[in-house]
Amino acid sequence: MLSDLVPPEYIVLMAGGALTLAYLIINQVVLRLFILAGTALYIWYYWVVADAPLWTAIYTSLAMGAANLIGMGNLFWRQSRFAVPHGHRDIYPRFANLPPGDFRELVTRARRFRLEADTLLTREGAPVDRLYYVISGDLTIEKRGETFHMPSGVFVGEVAYVTQQTSAATSLLTEGAEVLEWEFATLRRRSARVSRFKLALEAMISRDQAMKVAFAVAPRQVDWRALQMHGHDMHA
Repeated sequence: MLSDLVPPEYIVLMAGGALTLAYLIINQVVLRLFILAGTALYIWYYWVVADAPLWTAIYTSLAMGAANLIGMGNLFWRQSRFAVPHGHRDIYPRFANLPPGDFRELVTRARRFRLEADTLLTREGAPVDRLYYVISGDLTIEKRGETFHMPSGVFVGEVAYVTQQTSAATSLLTEGAEVLEWEFATLRRRSARVSRFKLALEAMISRDQAMKVAFAVAPRQVDWRALQMHGHDMHA
């Protein structure tokens, strides 16, 4: 009945229009919804345009529609709080400017542990092959003969990772501190394969370096926890 009211040429025009609009949309969810609508209209067109349904074209469109639905599912999963690993939900608020899926990508490749003794994480001028994130503990930094303390919630070794050079400072973390640890090789392999992972990691390192600059300029005036949560406020 509906096919009698809508000529096939109108159906294919609507399908083409939906896909054309999809190319103009940046939002991934809306883009995929328009593609899904266009695919459904093409299936309708293939069903009514000839005396018998064009099954080959219909099956092909159904496969494309299924792939689109899988992609939409992955997109919603990356934005869902359920994507945050249970063992790291306590620290996600510190990374809340990252979508849950990107946070999952980072922490599932890290080793989380507590130090059983005071540990030298990096030594100024020495090679570094690991990136650390200090969850808790007293971090002491020595650089060019000057010593100062940093609060938890910072990366260690990020300069060496970005520049691919030796450590810029000596970093000492006290017994009982909790850290995340990544191997440089693991991060670089994943970054080379998945651009989204690379962007997420670079965003976290850039934000960390900006907070360190603010802390170094006026350590007594800077509310470090407020800076850490600023990304969450912007994200919300």
